[in-house]
Amino acid sequence: MTETLESRGAANQSGAHINTDAFAEAQDFLPLKGIDHVEFWVGNARQASAYYRALWGFTPTAFSGLETKVRDRASYVLQQNDIRFVVTAPLGPEGEIAEHVHRHGDGVKDIAFAVDDVESAWRETTSRGAQSVMEPTELDGGDDGILRRSAVRTYGDVIHTFVDRSDYHGAFAPGYRRIKRPPAAAAGLSLLEVDHCVGNVALGEMDRYVAYYRDVFGFSQLIHYDDKVIHTDYSALMSKVMTNGNGRVKFPINEPASGKKKSQIQEYLDWYLSSGVQHVALRTDDIVTTVRLLRQNGIEFLGLPHEYYASLAERVGDVGVPIDTLEELGIEADRDEEGYLLQIFTRPVQDRPTFFFEVIERHGSRGFGVGNFKALFEAIEREQAQRGNL
Repeated sequence: MTETLESRGAANQSGAHINTDAFAEAQDFLPLKGIDHVEFWVGNARQASAYYRALWGFTPTAFSGLETKVRDRASYVLQQNDIRFVVTAPLGPEGEIAEHVHRHGDGVKDIAFAVDDVESAWRETTSRGAQSVMEPTELDGGDDGILRRSAVRTYGDVIHTFVDRSDYHGAFAPGYRRIKRPPAAAAGLSLLEVDHCVGNVALGEMDRYVAYYRDVFGFSQLIHYDDKVIHTDYSALMSKVMTNGNGRVKFPINEPASGKKKSQIQEYLDWYLSSGVQHVALRTDDIVTTVRLLRQNGIEFLGLPHEYYASLAERVGDVGVPIDTLEELGIEADRDEEGYLLQIFTRPVQDRPTFFFEVIERHGSRGFGVGNFKALFEAIEREQAQRGNL
């Protein structure tokens, strides 16, 4: 894949290798309409639901648990525009969910895809080497219709569920009930969709999963960042970004690289105890207002030094927001050949230094902020040092 990338693409000024033909190269044997939902397995679903409602502005729309005759788990569905999260917790100390939470802490279990044909999606992926989790299944929702699902494994304990909702009109899935009078969510936020999901894998595993998404899912490599691009004086990592044919699903895959000290990827692997989803990026059309509100609600973000902003205008030009405002809020900016983007990263959202969120606003750029990598990773290293994990 690297040969294709270098022959058809180019290295931009920052050294990132960008494949300009990535969307054309992606195969069409697995048409994905987008991300249907992201499911987190957590220690306490009720409290996680309150967190996303009160701080992030998500509205609880459906519930599953003892009251809906489900005996092993409790789940809340939360929505904001085209983003749908599910938080699921075990109702006892035994079973797959409890073991997952015990081993990993709170984390992403399922990145689910919306498809038109779950049987075809399952057959195409398993015939190409994917390990099946769920064969094509029809869930009878009575008057609400039929929900169709199937699922396969990816890195670590993460799975991809294929979901067809064309004949289902109920509350998320059979076994869930609609929340008719949800408590008020935090107001004013404009998080629109999942922009990308980032996976961390062990040293030497990145190319394996690049090949997996290429061969099994028909994805193509969009960008390659090597350790010459993503490094500080102490640590480095490598990353390749995979995308499907319509560009609605983008998966950066990271692995650690050797350095003087421990990289953020290795810290994640040490504490999550396997490969997994490092962060989910949420796209907004108003990052300034969104970040102001999130800060007011108690969300903690990584901070960058004044030196980063002192040279920012010269590096990126006009990005529609005064540099003073970007510095006040800790928002980063980057520009490439296609446009610019604004982005910011939260601190880990649980006690373990594992999963976090990114908020991103795009203006033409399809990149991932390569110009910010050094400053960002130095900020992460400062956090690692405080935790004693650098």
